[in-house]
Amino acid sequence: MTRIGGRIVRPGAVVPGYVEVDGAAIVEVVADPTAGDDVIVPGFVDIHCHGGGGHTFTTGDAEAARGAAAFHLAHGTTTVLASLVSAPFELMRDATAAYQPLISEGVLAGVHYEGPYLSGARCGAQNPAYLRDPSVAELTALIALGGVRMVTIAPELPGALEAIALLRRHGVVAALGHTDATYDQTRLALQAGAGVGTHLFNGMRPPHHREPGPVVGLLSSAAICELVADNIHLHPGMLAFAAHSAGPGRAALITDAMDAAGMPDGRYDLGGQEVIVAEGVARLSRNGAIAGSTLTMDAALRNAVAAGISLPDAAAMAATTPARALGLDDRLGALEAGLRADLAVLDANLQLKRVMRAGTWI
Repeated sequence: MTRIGGRIVRPGAVVPGYVEVDGAAIVEVVADPTAGDDVIVPGFVDIHCHGGGGHTFTTGDAEAARGAAAFHLAHGTTTVLASLVSAPFELMRDATAAYQPLISEGVLAGVHYEGPYLSGARCGAQNPAYLRDPSVAELTALIALGGVRMVTIAPELPGALEAIALLRRHGVVAALGHTDATYDQTRLALQAGAGVGTHLFNGMRPPHHREPGPVVGLLSSAAICELVADNIHLHPGMLAFAAHSAGPGRAALITDAMDAAGMPDGRYDLGGQEVIVAEGVARLSRNGAIAGSTLTMDAALRNAVAAGISLPDAAAMAATTPARALGLDDRLGALEAGLRADLAVLDANLQLKRVMRAGTWI
């Protein structure tokens, strides 16, 4: 039995006490006002990540994917999706197949395709050469490989609603993003089964009082809204606004990190496009578009709290809500008895001290 003491962050509260772990599971959370000053939060769940530590998920290289997952694990992310970017079908197929052993080992929670079924008008840092309309045939073949957890689609594209319905039937999360959709098109996609908004505000038609667009459509729905809390994708005031509008049960912190996370400034590649990282900000060299981030989830948590979001809400947004987005909240994402013993120990300034995954210290 292992006891981890401190201020335990649970839904809606911070409770002094101990998390008691036996094997890979939490067996009990015991209140104790003398337990110490460390802050204990659930292990982070990042549902949108392209790489980190000089390693990428986007090329289908299994060892690179293992390295990226290890980098983010060292920053408290105990569950991560491998997010690809827009690419030819063959790369998507081969990457999904290559990642099956990592999914079986639990290194990855699955694969997320951010593209290629995206809007050319809102493609952001996605490679326009690979964009295409949603294909039921492609998705059917990819889903058959196993491990596909989420697909981002622009709902206004031809075939999008059929693709979303297919994903829903197969238990795959359909996310709406990189989209020029109207409010009505967004609502139709939500009715068809979409359940997540990909990095809300970014790569989306902006809200207008006569055409609310996808942002308002998503915020006013039951969908979970991804938020990149790096103070670059979103101003802290906008982060707080979106988090409070959606509530902690529908707002999910993500990194959208690329391989440059944790690495020096310089030149990198994302989906066959050159990215220049300067002062930690990643932008395409060809047009200056923001190209993912260099964020880690522990920093995202600190930024959310600095923006005025309470620590319990920020921890829920970093773990509990994204776990629910993937249908994993019955196994992980909170400090509750019976769930997997994934947690991060922080100091009083929310700086990371230790990480536990499945009952093992990293």
